[in-house]
Amino acid sequence: MSPRAVLALLTLSAMFGASFLFMRVAAPVLGPVLLVEVRVGLAGLTLLAYGLLSGRLRRPGPGWWRYVVTGLLQSALPFTLFATASLTLTASFTSTLNATTPIATALVAALWLGDRLTRRGVLGLLLGLVGVAVLVGFGPLPLTRPVLLATGYSLLAATSYAFAAVFARSRLHGEPPLAVSAYGLTAAAVLLLPLLPFNGPVGELTPAVVGSALTLSLVSTALAFLLFYFVLQEAGPTRATMVTYLAPAFGVLWGWLLLDEPLAAGMFVGFGLVLLSVALVAGGVRPARGAAAAPALAPGATRPAEPPVGD
Repeated sequence: MSPRAVLALLTLSAMFGASFLFMRVAAPVLGPVLLVEVRVGLAGLTLLAYGLLSGRLRRPGPGWWRYVVTGLLQSALPFTLFATASLTLTASFTSTLNATTPIATALVAALWLGDRLTRRGVLGLLLGLVGVAVLVGFGPLPLTRPVLLATGYSLLAATSYAFAAVFARSRLHGEPPLAVSAYGLTAAAVLLLPLLPFNGPVGELTPAVVGSALTLSLVSTALAFLLFYFVLQEAGPTRATMVTYLAPAFGVLWGWLLLDEPLAAGMFVGFGLVLLSVALVAGGVRPARGAAAAPALAPGATRPAEPPVGD
């Protein structure tokens, strides 16, 4: 990769990893639903404005419902689950659990699309389960009911990303990446609107909270999507999926550096096992014959390397 592509990839990973930091700061005050509404609403409007002003965005056709499904599975549901988990878990912990998305994607693709898991892939899935068990059981947080529940929310969010990736692979092949992103985020904002009257701020709106919510939306979502397109063009889809490995590492770094979050040996061991399992799964999946390549969905929807069309 060129130095410019490497710098862009590292910047993108830092943006994705920072999203868990911003959720950790803002979710306890705004509440998970309102925070996610701000995130997807502002990001969606930003990408819509960019697409319209640049002439790169076309109006949705008869298949508009696909953007709604994508908005639900890729943004509204997983973002809300991760924001809810961040009320209990540290930013470093949730970012590490997000790294299980490629494992869930491989399993969903095998069940839904008929992809074949080789022995290497099965070993990767089993190793991923061990990694999560080590992370939860020997991590920096006490093994309490709220921690287990929040861990479950995070794993459900990763599974939602997996369904979004598989849906994109089967239903969004060839769709312009900017349209998938802009319309999907906008649809997510609309889906969450009915919940807003029951989910208002629960604390004081400090500058740190407001700044975290705005940066989460405009930098770690809207700008990250645009940068992801650049990385795809500069480095290619396979190398762009390196964000799978780098973003959680940045999440751990930001949590430790800026929030003084505790770290434990079990966390690094569990994280290492999860990343190793991702590498095994990535090389242990044989796509079903005739299956289309999936558009790359970001942020957060990291998965085994495949030829993404865009985000």
